[in-house]
Amino acid sequence: MTVQPVRLFGDPVLRTPAEPVVDFDKELRTLVSDLTDTLRDQEGSGLAAPQLGVGLRVFVFDVDDVVGHLVNPALDFPDDEEQDGTEGCLSIPGVYVDTKRRMNVVARGFNQHGDPVRLVGTGQLARCAQHETDHLDGVLFLDRLDPQRRKQAMRQIRQADWYDPAAPPTIKVSPHPSPHPSPLGLGG
Repeated sequence: MTVQPVRLFGDPVLRTPAEPVVDFDKELRTLVSDLTDTLRDQEGSGLAAPQLGVGLRVFVFDVDDVVGHLVNPALDFPDDEEQDGTEGCLSIPGVYVDTKRRMNVVARGFNQHGDPVRLVGTGQLARCAQHETDHLDGVLFLDRLDPQRRKQAMRQIRQADWYDPAAPPTIKVSPHPSPHPSPLGLGG
C-alpha cells in the first residue's frame, strides 16, 4: 500500500488505451490498493491505473461516501439525461471546466477478486465513472469539451507551473458516444 506519483498531462501513457485485466492476482490487489491510497492522498473523486503509469483497465472512486473500484468496466446509459458541471482531473491539476456528461450510468465490471460488480450512479458518481472509463480508453476530459471550453482549459494548462511545453498535448476523439457532437465532430 503506497502512494504513487500521478502522471501529468503530456505523459503518453494518458493517451494510450489500457489493456483488459486477465489475472485477478496479488499484483492486481496491490494496484487497487496503490490507486486507493493515492486517491485518498490527492483528495480526488476517482483515479485510473494509467494515471499511475499502469496500462490496465482499473479505476477506483470515492464519491459521496460511495467508495470502491472497477476492473474492466463497461458503461451503459439508461436514458439521455445530461448534466453540465465542473470537472477536473488529478492529471491536469488546477484546471476545472464545465463538461457535459450523461446524468445516469450503469457500470459493470469486476472487483479485484474477479467477482462481477454493478455500479448504478447518478450526478457526480455518474460523472466520475465516465471520466475514469475515458482514462482507460486514453481519453481526457479535455476531449469532451466544445472548442470554446477547450481553449479556456488549454489557457489554464499553459499557465500552470507544472506544464511542460516540450510535451505537446494531443486531443483524441472518445470512442464512447457523446451526448451531442461538437461542431468539429469531436465528442461534446
